[in-house]
Amino acid sequence: MSYIRFATAINCMDGRVQVPVIEHIRNKYEVDYVDMPTLPGPDKVLAEGKDKSTLESIKKYVDLSVNRHGSTLVAICGHYDCAGNPVGREVHIKQIREAKNVLKSWFSELHVIGLWINQNWEVEEVK
Repeated sequence: MSYIRFATAINCMDGRVQVPVIEHIRNKYEVDYVDMPTLPGPDKVLAEGKDKSTLESIKKYVDLSVNRHGSTLVAICGHYDCAGNPVGREVHIKQIREAKNVLKSWFSELHVIGLWINQNWEVEEVK
């Protein structure tokens, strides 16, 4: 039996961004499956840190993916035309960077990446 590899993507609930994110992570990071907790505007939620119950839920979901599926990579996503976080690209990029720092503080053992999904539904990595 071959080894199955997982990653985790904290993604927006917007259905337009699910497939591009999964395809990007599967192809670039050579994983079989992507666990995907979704919510509106996750980059904003993590960056602002105001909604404590949602933050705890995100942390619980990632922890479950890590401990039950062996996920070693977690992505935080933001995207063009987000109804839950209707700001411009530059604000999203700033929030994605801040959210990455939050995730790194929670899960220092994981590889944490940021993803921006542009107006053409293409995935860009945020450094």
